[in-house]
Order: sequence, then C-alpha cells, then structure tokens
Amino acid sequence: MIEQILLLIGAAIFGVLGTIHLIYTFLTNKFMPRKQEVVEAMKETSLVLTKETTMWKAWIGFNASHSLGAIVFSVFYILLSIQHMDVINETKGFIWLAVINSFAYLFLAKKYWFTIPFIGILMATVSFSITAFLIYV
Repeated sequence: MIEQILLLIGAAIFGVLGTIHLIYTFLTNKFMPRKQEVVEAMKETSLVLTKETTMWKAWIGFNASHSLGAIVFSVFYILLSIQHMDVINETKGFIWLAVINSFAYLFLAKKYWFTIPFIGILMATVSFSITAFLIYV
C-alpha cells in the first residue's frame, strides 16, 4: 500500500511539473529571454543541422516536448500504479525505469535548471527510490 502511494506521489510530481512547464511554454512569458534582442536573434538564426527551423522554433518545440515527456511519464505510472500495481511488484524493471528516469531528470535539473524543478524532482526521485527499496525488501 505504501509503495503504491509513494509511486503515485512521485508520478504526480512529474505530472504537475510537466503541466506547469507546458503552460509556461505556451501561455506565459516565463521562458522568454529577458533581452528582446536575444529573442530576435533566435528567430533569425537557423540551426547548423538544418535551415528548416529557427532557434526560436526549436526552443519552443524542445520546451513543449520536454513537458509532454514528463506528463506521459506521469500518466503512465499513475495508471500503472492504480490499475496494475501487481505488474510493478512482479516486473521489477518498471520500478527501476522510474528510478533511473527520475535520477536522469535530477541530474539535468541540478546541472542546467533552477531550484524549484530540482526540489520537485528530488522529491519524486526519493519517492521512486523508496518504492523500489520497499518492493525489493
């Protein structure tokens, strides 16, 4: 029972962070550079990889896909823990996938992001890690 609750908490944190990130990407100016000239430069600059897009479009797309990845991860583990907790208990790879994924996000948050997502992802990582420990004990 506690394993299921911790798994739901960890997954919900990712869902909340991903949803906020998606809202910030499309409905606010939170991810806008403070200098307008940077925005203009991003809109006028293509990637070395291709001239089919700009740094600005790539920036928006990367933020949106990042958000969707966190949301899908969250929904997957929420549904799995509510409807098929037995699968998680019997197929240990599912819990280890959550632990490894959350540690990867934690590394990114520490190295590239800021305090709020780092703390949220740290809480989710602890939840997933304790769940894995409890399943194995």
